[in-house]
Amino acid sequence: MSQANRTTRYTTPKQVTSILTEQLSALKECPELASEIPPIMLWGPPGVGKSSMVRDACNQLDVNFIDIRLSQREPVDLRGLPVPNGDSVDWLISGEWPRDPESRGIILFDEITAADRSLQVAAYELILDRRLGDLYKLPDGWLVVAAGNRAEDRAVATTFSSALANRFCHLDVTADLESWCQWASANGVHPDIIGFVRFRPECFFNIEGNVEQGWPSPRSWTRVSHILSNLSKRLDEATVGLMIQGLVGAPASTEFLAFRRWSNELPDIPAMLQGKCPIQIPDRADQRFAFCSGLAHHLWKGPVNQQNKRLDRFFEISHQLSSDFATLALLDATAGSNDAEQEYRTTEIFCHSAFESWSDRHGKVFNQHLAQVA
Repeated sequence: MSQANRTTRYTTPKQVTSILTEQLSALKECPELASEIPPIMLWGPPGVGKSSMVRDACNQLDVNFIDIRLSQREPVDLRGLPVPNGDSVDWLISGEWPRDPESRGIILFDEITAADRSLQVAAYELILDRRLGDLYKLPDGWLVVAAGNRAEDRAVATTFSSALANRFCHLDVTADLESWCQWASANGVHPDIIGFVRFRPECFFNIEGNVEQGWPSPRSWTRVSHILSNLSKRLDEATVGLMIQGLVGAPASTEFLAFRRWSNELPDIPAMLQGKCPIQIPDRADQRFAFCSGLAHHLWKGPVNQQNKRLDRFFEISHQLSSDFATLALLDATAGSNDAEQEYRTTEIFCHSAFESWSDRHGKVFNQHLAQVA
């Protein structure tokens, strides 16, 4: 089926987290619903962060997470090891299955479409019936989730049997730029990367080129951030460039490195937030994307007792930005790595004395952006 004729509605990472959170909450309130709540199957190309979405949901709720890579297992790993006992056979069940009846969490059967049919069959019983015969029963507080790639994703993928497919709630996940930028801003991804993929969204996710080597995806850009934050001071510039090319491919890395050269000419954003240098708004569009990402990144850095000064300055700077860039800076500034942090940051900004003036100037574009995302 051509992309133009697709009727699939894609699920954003935020929606996946919301669905998993609600299912876990339902299991906590009504454990007897365990057999009624359908397991979730996440479909999507490599690198969009399917397993990260599940892990993040578990972290937010402070519940357990077990990651089962079926493509790396044998059927006996799931069912258990038969041990002769006289005229009968006992079974040794894997120690990784949760035993505490009061425990809660998610078991993720990752890469399920890369597993051969015998492994899928071995997983049927636990996924569909939440048990392994009479040997083991999954505690009611646990949710079963699976993830895999589609045939068109140019990854190893075997077909599902109709019996297995019909018992899942299937969600198609795509690489969503705005959701990822919010997550990236909250989780310390280098601001140059956030600014770049907003400036060049075509370089955010591209599976059309040579996928046998590096290509851009949310996963590979997150790894580029690790290089910039941890290795760039210990390696020369040429070596860092080679590593970035190895992660996102030559076309995207060439554009990104050029973008970084321009972003390095930005004014000192931390000093600007501290009021130690005058406000300077870049003229170039690419530099403005980098500037806004850096502004949100550095807002929450530094001594806590100077936080109010940085917030005051943030609004002063935002007042001189065009509404589209001021909106991006505000959205990134309110993102948090968990609910408590996001609530704190949102409250600090929305309750600030300068927010009403900000809203008068930029509110129309801000609301339009929220409507587009919704």
